[in-house]
Amino acid sequence: MNVYSLSGPSGTGKSTSALVFAHKIGVEALIDDGLLIVNGVKVAGISAKFEKNTITAVRRAIFTDDTHCEEVKEALDTYKVQSILLIGTSDKMTKTIARQLELGPIDKYYYVEDVRSQKEIVKARFIRQTQGKHVMPIPYRQVEQNFFKRLVQRGIEIFTSKREKIGETTIVRPDFQQEYIDIGKHVYVQLLTFCCAKQDIVHKVEHVQFVLGDLAQATITLQLKLPINYSLPDRLYALQKVIQDEFHQHFGYELDAIHLHIKSVELKRKS
Repeated sequence: MNVYSLSGPSGTGKSTSALVFAHKIGVEALIDDGLLIVNGVKVAGISAKFEKNTITAVRRAIFTDDTHCEEVKEALDTYKVQSILLIGTSDKMTKTIARQLELGPIDKYYYVEDVRSQKEIVKARFIRQTQGKHVMPIPYRQVEQNFFKRLVQRGIEIFTSKREKIGETTIVRPDFQQEYIDIGKHVYVQLLTFCCAKQDIVHKVEHVQFVLGDLAQATITLQLKLPINYSLPDRLYALQKVIQDEFHQHFGYELDAIHLHIKSVELKRKS
C-alpha cells in the first residue's frame, strides 16, 4: 500500500482540501479524524468530532480504541485499498495512525502549505476561531445529526476540472468546540459602511452585503458626490484598497472580492 501524510495545525483547512488533493495525487482513500473514506464516501470508523472533549477526540483520531481500530483495518482489506492519505495535525500524529492501523511506513509527507495558500489558511483559522466550524469530507447524508445539536449544514460538492464529482463536505460544530468568538454579520457591514462613508467622494452608502463562505466578499452600493473631476476608476480602486486594508487590520484576513456599484451621483451640499 502507498501511504501518504498530510499534516498541519488544527483549523487550517486540511479536511476542506483533502478530497481534491487526494484526487490530484491519485489516492483513493483518506483517514481523517477516525474515519476511513474511500472515493469520497465514509466506509468505516467513528469521527473524532462526535467526542465530547478534545482529549477523547485526539484518542479517537489516532485509533487508541481496539474495536474502532479493528473495524477500519477490516474495511481496508474489504475495499482492497492500495493508496491512502493520512490527515493529522503533525507528522507524529500521522505516524501514530499508520502504526495503529499497521499500514507500514509513510512514503511521502505533505503539509497544509502544499495544498492551501497562506491566504486560505488565514481565513480558515479565522472561521474556526469565530464560528467554531469543522469540515468533514463526507456527504451530508452520512453525518449522524443527533451527535451535533448545535450546527450541521451542507458544505460543497467537489468536482474535478472535467466536472466529475469526487465527493462533498459537511460542516459541523462539535460539542468540544465551545470556545469561539461570535462576530455578528452586522459588525462586518458596519465596518464596510464606515470605510466608504468617510471617503470624500462618497455621498451615501446605500447598501452593503457581506458573505463569508468559500469566498469572503463584499458588495457595496454607493452614491457619489458631484463634481466628478477625477479619474473615477482610479478613485474606486483606491477605495477598494482602503476597504481591504481596514478589513485586514480588524479581522486579520483579506476579502476575496470587493464589488462597488455606483447607483447615482449627487451634488455636493455646501456646509
